[in-house]
Amino acid sequence: MLCNNKSLGEGPRPNSTLSSYLGGDSRRASTSAGDTSSKASPRTLNTFFGVMVPTILSMFSIILFLRTGFVIGHAGLLQGLLMLGVAYFIISLTILSICAISTNGAVEAGGAYYMISRSLGPEFGGSIGLMFFLAKVCACGVYVLGLVEAILDIFGQDPGEWSVGMAQGVRVLPQGYWFSVLYSSVLLLLCLVVCLVGAHIYAKASFITLLVVTVAILSILISPLLVGPRHFSFTHTLEHNHSITHNGTYTGFNSSTLANNLAPGYSLDYSTNRVMSFSTVFAVMFTSCTGIMAGANMSGELKNPSVAIPKGTIIAVLYTFTVYVLLFLLTSSTCDRLLLINDYGVFQRINVWPPFVIVGVYCASLSAAMCSLIGASRILHALAIDQLFGLPLAPAAITSQSGNPWVAVIFTWALVQVLFAGQLNVIAGLVTVFYLLAYAAVDLACLALEWASAPNFRPTFQLFSWHTCLLGMLSCLVMMFVINPVYSSASIVLLLLLLLFLHYRSPTSSWGYISQALIFHQVRKYLLMLDSRKDHVKFWRLQVLLMVANPRSSCQLISFVNQLKKGGLFVLGHVQLGDLDMLPADPVQQQYNFWLSLVDKLGVKAFVDLTLSLSVRQGTQHLLRITGLGGMKPNTLVLGFYDNSYPEDYFLQDPAFLDLPSLQAHFPPVRHTESPRSLQPEEYVGIISDAIKMGKNVCLARYFHQLPPEGKGMTLKSRDSMDTIDVWPFNLLSAQGSGSFADVCSLFLLQMACVLNMAAGWRKARVRIFLCVEAESGDQGWLAKEERFRDLLGKLRIRATIKIVAWDSVMRMLRGTDPTAPPSVSEEFLNKVNLLLKEHSSTGAVRFLYLPGPPADSSQSQQYLAQLDAITQGLGPTLLIHGLTPVTCTEL
Repeated sequence: MLCNNKSLGEGPRPNSTLSSYLGGDSRRASTSAGDTSSKASPRTLNTFFGVMVPTILSMFSIILFLRTGFVIGHAGLLQGLLMLGVAYFIISLTILSICAISTNGAVEAGGAYYMISRSLGPEFGGSIGLMFFLAKVCACGVYVLGLVEAILDIFGQDPGEWSVGMAQGVRVLPQGYWFSVLYSSVLLLLCLVVCLVGAHIYAKASFITLLVVTVAILSILISPLLVGPRHFSFTHTLEHNHSITHNGTYTGFNSSTLANNLAPGYSLDYSTNRVMSFSTVFAVMFTSCTGIMAGANMSGELKNPSVAIPKGTIIAVLYTFTVYVLLFLLTSSTCDRLLLINDYGVFQRINVWPPFVIVGVYCASLSAAMCSLIGASRILHALAIDQLFGLPLAPAAITSQSGNPWVAVIFTWALVQVLFAGQLNVIAGLVTVFYLLAYAAVDLACLALEWASAPNFRPTFQLFSWHTCLLGMLSCLVMMFVINPVYSSASIVLLLLLLLFLHYRSPTSSWGYISQALIFHQVRKYLLMLDSRKDHVKFWRLQVLLMVANPRSSCQLISFVNQLKKGGLFVLGHVQLGDLDMLPADPVQQQYNFWLSLVDKLGVKAFVDLTLSLSVRQGTQHLLRITGLGGMKPNTLVLGFYDNSYPEDYFLQDPAFLDLPSLQAHFPPVRHTESPRSLQPEEYVGIISDAIKMGKNVCLARYFHQLPPEGKGMTLKSRDSMDTIDVWPFNLLSAQGSGSFADVCSLFLLQMACVLNMAAGWRKARVRIFLCVEAESGDQGWLAKEERFRDLLGKLRIRATIKIVAWDSVMRMLRGTDPTAPPSVSEEFLNKVNLLLKEHSSTGAVRFLYLPGPPADSSQSQQYLAQLDAITQGLGPTLLIHGLTPVTCTEL
């Protein structure tokens, strides 16, 4: 009789995935350092040898020989068949996903890792791939130790109680912990030699192995016809060295035996001294159903993968299901419950020739161990070639001249060897949990592909839907926790840590990201639902188009607007001057990647929109009209200020940009003394007029190069309580002065200040609102206006400090000595206003000023710009704002 192996009874059976990874990795034209040139494996395997044989071998393991009686003895025939049906239902759902993905294109070496990584991206694929590798390493160790214990049961010295009722073997092998390690090392060395010589040896022997296992199963099926009733006695040692003896009976086919075995009879398991339950027995039985990806992993060697994988996998699963059902019926009809629950090796006891079962166990264990070693090495090789984990796995990419990844094989062998010296039973339970997690990831990949509705997802296998994918994924996750909640939780934590690690490393790939397809699908759907006709002032958001001539001089402004947008749309716009009729190709298309790299480097949440036009004004019109989609279109235009100063090159100041020669080379140097202007004053003012005609708010930004940058890779300066956001909510160039504090433009300024104050870097800053009044006029009406303004701020929930500024002398300068004459904006008046602003707002971190409307006559453009330049001269970061949109609401 075979020795009891607790790791087989308690822990799940790992997936003995036949090495589909046989031969070289043919999916890449070039590899990493060393002799990494992989030769393409010839596609010579048909459906039977390439899919059916490996899948059947993977699902016919030592569980078939040693735990079938255990399941029937505790669960009974009815619940046993229920468990079998549920288990095969779960794996069948995953098989549908495997067939769908594998028939949507060529699946190369790497198996589940290749499918998941190419569908869900490198982070998810690399995480699952590494866990899949570890699962196969543990599986190899479990199988080798199981084979050693089975050998020692027959050939080991001092068999003890297990010799009761058994034919004596040639017991010459000494037993003990270190002897077990020695025997395991010898068997593992045999597997290593086969893998180093060539995985094709195992591929050729797989059919012979299947024949041997099939003969062992047939011997079990025909034994009741040739073996008469027998009685057996068993002595087991329980806790505190307490021994107990049971008597079991083999009755042959008997209706009474079948009737007694129909109902469940959960009792104490003699190997673990624990009372079994539906979940514990189901967990043991479910481990025999893993291994379903063995055929799909052979896709690189299959003549016609799109036909062989679905056909071969489904036939193999139906075949194994039929055999399990027959064995369940045979066992429940011929053996009483005491025999089944007290002897794992019942098939050997009742066999017409017991060595049939022994040879079957040996072949199944050795085959599973060898294929786990081969499979693990191929996964490691695939991970190394994809360079997801960097230098630590780089040597595993080295292959021999025939394409055999010998370094990965040796590395895997060494890792399994290390496990022999540890407590392998502690981690053996992780194996099936890892496999189920990988199967759930395959279902997730198929579900994502189906939900993304990508036109290129056209699998030839059509017997699936998103319902089967979702149900399969949930079923695998549930089964993980049924088998072992602790290990399942630990595996998910490990998966998350690996995801974070790979995300932090940001591996680049050209595989395509299913997340992008899903995002596109969902964004399109929600953009259609975003109806601009349903806009309401309560839910108004700032949606900005920031025109950037050269990002070298605009980085601080880009970062500032990124904070100012407060969850709204942010688009960087740029106009490339040129005529497409005179050019061989559109130069704009080649620039997008550089602008996107700039956005990533600055760490801003912005889109990029570029256009080609004969003039900056015409290009800006294009962008104002066509930028955005549906209800997400810019409502505010932000421009840099037009003056005669020469901008600073931020790229030369920040060390982070010095390490990016591609950006340095792409964006031209900033404007200097000999550079001609590409934009004239009339055209600049015309852009402002165009935006106002289109109903867009306009902001002119000046001196924002003085702000410290706030973005990714840069020093983030958080504002403190000493910083202020200063708002001057009235037209400083108008004779009306502060006559109205609550027009649309003034309220827009207040809203902008409030939004900025809500940004992360500006929350500690204080908002100051400056009200200019003529206190010397004797008219005390400004006091009532101030009170009404305070009430308005309360209704708008704006927390701010109101500062009263007397500007009688400024207004006298504007009106002149003749009160009947029209007001004249003199240079002296502009300088006086500038001094007033400096006096009260010089310490502000940023200032929001009222932007007067542009002149209708283009000949006055230079005068208009000169006035704006005069009042903002030397102020520091200032935003001149002309608001057209009602943005405040006092309603709930």
